[in-house]
Amino acid sequence: MPPRLLTHMRRWARPKLVADCFVEFNGKPVASVKKGFRSAVGLAKLTGKVTPHTLRHTAATWLMQRGVPVWEAAEFLGMSAEVLLSTYGHHHPDFLHGAANAITSKHRVSVVESVVDLERAREKRQKA
Repeated sequence: MPPRLLTHMRRWARPKLVADCFVEFNGKPVASVKKGFRSAVGLAKLTGKVTPHTLRHTAATWLMQRGVPVWEAAEFLGMSAEVLLSTYGHHHPDFLHGAANAITSKHRVSVVESVVDLERAREKRQKA
């Protein structure tokens, strides 16, 4: 949970601003967020198909853009690292960074060196 949200929730709980849960309307727990979300979208005058899942997409994009470690962002969003990388990985500042640097590097490796290195790595794996 984001620290700022946790701070607000604690502040709301102290003076009993919430009865039994944090998502309520007129003192009663909200059974479904759909109606409230639809109202919020309307009040915000958002166009197109905006759903609670839209917020998850936005959060995933922002986490990647801010360079949050993939495993941490995936856990926070409740998805696998593989799904996060395949869907949002291109937003991460490290995306293709190694390849971009390597292609402009002055260090050249010959095809022969590459094949020898691959063979050594294969032999090492087989021994292990």
